[in-house]
Parts: sequence; C-alpha cells; structure tokens
Amino acid sequence: MPRNTRMWHPDVFNHVVSRGNNRQNIFLCDRDFIEFFRVLSYTYEKYPFIITSFCLMSNHYHLLLQSPEVPLGKVMRIINHRYGDYFRKKYHYTGHLYEKRYYSELITTPSSMIRVSRYIHRNPINTTTPIVRKLEHYRYSSYVFYKHNQPCPYPFFDTKPLYDCFIYPFLQTKEHYFEYCETNKEDEIELPL
Repeated sequence: MPRNTRMWHPDVFNHVVSRGNNRQNIFLCDRDFIEFFRVLSYTYEKYPFIITSFCLMSNHYHLLLQSPEVPLGKVMRIINHRYGDYFRKKYHYTGHLYEKRYYSELITTPSSMIRVSRYIHRNPINTTTPIVRKLEHYRYSSYVFYKHNQPCPYPFFDTKPLYDCFIYPFLQTKEHYFEYCETNKEDEIELPL
C-alpha cells in the first residue's frame, strides 16, 4: 500500500520526531550526539533549513524545523540516512535503525509553535526519572541557548522564529517563555488557540 504524501509548506515549521526501532537507543555515547549535529550541518549545506527548537534523547529526537527551499522529506532523508549509516558502521548494526518513517506535524499558529517548543524542551524532565533537575542542564537541547542567551555553534539554529511567536498578553518576554517551559503541566499557562 503506498504511503500518504507529506504536506510541505516552505513557510511553516514542522515538529519532526524519529524514534529508534523497538524504542532502542540511537545515541549510545557523546560522540553519537556530536555526529548527529555534524549530519545536521552537512544536510544544511545541501538544503538550508532552520531549527528553532531541538532535543536529542537516547532513543529518539525532536526537531522544530522549517525547510524553505525543498520538501521536508528531502532534508529528513539525508539526516536519517547519513546518521543511520554512521550508527550501523560504528556498532556493526544491521537492519532498520528507526522504528518507522519520521513523524511530522505542521505547526500553523504562534501558540502551537510555543506549545511544541515547550514540549520539546521539557523532554529531559518529563521522563519517568528526570534526567536533569533544570532544563538548561541538558546538553543536547536548544533550551540552554535560550535560557543563557548563548551563541549557538550550529548554522541552522535560530531563536528568532520562536520569539516572533510571542503572544500578547500571554507571553511577552523571554522570561515569560522560561517560566512557561519550567512550569509543571498542572500549572501550565493557558495560551489561546
């Protein structure tokens, strides 16, 4: 049965997720995370894209990504193929690294962009046992670049698209965004749809 064609809008961000086959780890050591960022940079040179939020976990990753020049599928094909080749070669692994085709969802409103970014950034503390005490302590998330206003070494990363989504009067400043990300779900700030 043929797969459904993915919708692509060059001006819209996508929440992209890829998970290891059988939920197995796809990042086994620091070098693997570094290699994934190298693959992202390589892909960016071929087909420029923007990532405004990311989080790499041991068995999956999240990207909030916009591909303005080519369909998202072209970008993701290179990313998953090249990282998969690296992983198979390094660990003498055979078979599928990912459980299925990457998941993607179009993010069409400013409030959706903020909600998805928060969801991505909260991954390291939303585990059964939190990996870190503070979001900015997790090394493989973009949250630290927001929280500490650090320059990011990756050419594809840009904070501006997220900041452009701030909604008056709900989120007006970076500090409001940090509070929103760091607040427990039960106390979540209600954003308009």
